[in-house]
Amino acid sequence: MVTQHAPTIQTLDDTRAIAEKVRAWVVDSVIGRDDVVELVIVALFADGHCLLEDYPGSGKTTLAKALGNAILDDLPDDDIPSFRRIQFTPDMLPSDITGVTIFDTTTNAFQFRRGPVFAYVVLVDEINRTSPKVQSALLEAMAEKQVTVDNVSHPLDALFFVLATQNPLDSVGTYPLPLAQLDRFLFKLVMKPIARDAELAVLRAWGKTRAPRELPRVNRGDVVAARALIREAVAVAPAILECLVDTAQRLRADKRTRQGASTRCLVQAIPALQTLAMLRGRDFVSTEDIERLAVPLFAHRLDLAPSAKADQVIAEALAKPIEALSRSTLR
Repeated sequence: MVTQHAPTIQTLDDTRAIAEKVRAWVVDSVIGRDDVVELVIVALFADGHCLLEDYPGSGKTTLAKALGNAILDDLPDDDIPSFRRIQFTPDMLPSDITGVTIFDTTTNAFQFRRGPVFAYVVLVDEINRTSPKVQSALLEAMAEKQVTVDNVSHPLDALFFVLATQNPLDSVGTYPLPLAQLDRFLFKLVMKPIARDAELAVLRAWGKTRAPRELPRVNRGDVVAARALIREAVAVAPAILECLVDTAQRLRADKRTRQGASTRCLVQAIPALQTLAMLRGRDFVSTEDIERLAVPLFAHRLDLAPSAKADQVIAEALAKPIEALSRSTLR
């Protein structure tokens, strides 16, 4: 019997090395998306989920596949794939995602057949193409890492990570995600067209035979262990927590905001900030981490007046708390 891989993560340097291996896999396949790749890696190691708002052909599937390919299955007896893609369509049913209970005539017993949500990295393509009933099938999985079918709960893997996409331009036949579901996503990332040089590099590489690179993969157990170590080893000062709460309070009080950031958002922000600090070589969260993550953390959770712009509202709400945080670090 093959035993589970024993994690070897002991320091933040070990964690950073694991993250860099994942980054190397992704940037080797995705050109010109370094900012998006960084935030996706932050979400992965912060135990969150990502929503990508993009246009067709922007590289979202390539990104998700590369992320899944970077992770090595160290639970061979569990038979969980590293990567699964679910294409959402209007005629889908919740059981198409979670799985279904079937009757096995050979054993005369009911057995649960797992759906595609049982994977380490799950790409949910065009999440707004299916009905709210099907969308809601992901809520329990994303929040509690389990699915319930016929009153029986089935746990998902500890690594479980959702990368969902939606098209911002085509609204015909779509079902916009409610704020309650958007709140389950750590980040919403808007993928803009890549730079000219990067796009030229894509075209030049097209059709050419490419020798496979021998990039090291990471074990799922190492990623899970890295998440735990980041929580313990990266310090979060009380002033950081005050800055987050004060920013959320100001967002809720803004007259342009009909619904502000939730407490869940602030809780999820902590491991995200810790992960970004780790990636940048620090064992403490700083003001630059908050400034970097504020928009992807808050923007999709706000219900704003039609004329309001999320970036501007967040920047104004963040200004005074960041100033107070900066002063406290100078004392």
